[in-house]
Amino acid sequence: MIFKPKYISFDCYGTLIYFRMHEVAYAIVGEQLPPERMQQFIQDFSALRMDEVMGDWKPYDQVLKSAWARVCKRHGVAYRDEDGQKFYDAVPTWGPHTDVPFSLTRVGNKIPLVILSNAMNEQIDSNVRKLEAPFHKVYTAQDAGAYKPRLQAFEYMFDQLGCSPDDILHVSSSPRYDLMSAHDMGIKNKVFVNRGHEPTPNAFYSHVEIRDINGLPALVGL
Repeated sequence: MIFKPKYISFDCYGTLIYFRMHEVAYAIVGEQLPPERMQQFIQDFSALRMDEVMGDWKPYDQVLKSAWARVCKRHGVAYRDEDGQKFYDAVPTWGPHTDVPFSLTRVGNKIPLVILSNAMNEQIDSNVRKLEAPFHKVYTAQDAGAYKPRLQAFEYMFDQLGCSPDDILHVSSSPRYDLMSAHDMGIKNKVFVNRGHEPTPNAFYSHVEIRDINGLPALVGL
């Protein structure tokens, strides 16, 4: 079924930008842990980052450093504050998944595109430029005073756009950060981009699944 929304909102990191946290982690501690232990280390670091954003907003470098300290403690790896900073500094250097720029531009020429991202303002401009697509608005956790999956982030986007959940098509590769919260906010039209880094969401959280952004134009009749 084709849906023509007033806006298409996107998660940025992971969905559009290739999220390389694991590469930075491997560069720092990869030689200290055996491969199977390193895989668990990466999974734990991801879980702890999510735990860090569930409370009151704090700058993203603090989120990363705290999650890094906790995962290092769990796995008996020495923590250095400068290592935590490496993750923050790396984020603006990352570019898009290869499928993104062409199809995103094709859609963005017809429907206003919006980003709702767990980022700092000083980080995201560089990443958005690398997407090479026209964006109507870019909203960050710093703007909203809250990180996804907190509903406050979505409320901020609705308030800024002056729209309702029925006006939005929300696109993300993360059920936990985005699609479950989008469902709770009343966004009926959701797209799961199956990048392989999170399981497919339960059918209760109604969504359409695509493999990459190349599948998006057809969903909006383009």
